[in-house]
Amino acid sequence: MIFADTSVWIDYFNGKITPHTDALDNELFYNNVLIGDLVITEVLQGFKNDSDFETANFVLSNLEYCDMAGKEIAIKAAENFRNLRKMGITVRKTIDVIIGTFCIENGITLLHNDRDFDPMENCLGLSVYSV
Repeated sequence: MIFADTSVWIDYFNGKITPHTDALDNELFYNNVLIGDLVITEVLQGFKNDSDFETANFVLSNLEYCDMAGKEIAIKAAENFRNLRKMGITVRKTIDVIIGTFCIENGITLLHNDRDFDPMENCLGLSVYSV
C-alpha cells in the first residue's frame, strides 16, 4: 500500500504523464492506494468544473480512506518541523509536514512529486516510493 500526495494527484487528474503519475496508475491497478482527509481537500478544492469535481470525488471515494491528523500526529508533526528547522531546513507547507509525519508514524510509503518531502526522507526516515 502506498499513499499518494496531492502533487501526484493533481498531475494525474490533469492528464500529465510523468513517472509519478505512471506509478500511481500502476498502483491503482495492481495494489491499494490510501487516501486521507487532508489530500482529499487539497485535490478537490482545485476543480473549477463541477463535473470534474464529481469525477475526481468518485475516484477518491473508492480508495481506502483514513483520517490523517489527530492530536498525536499534530504534535509529532510540530516536533518534526522544529527538528528540521534546527537543521536549517524550512518546509514550505505545514500540511506537507503533517502528511509526511502521518506516513512516517504509520510506516506507509509516500508517492510524491514535491521537494518539501525530500528533507523528511533524508533526515526523518520518510519512506518514499522510488520512480
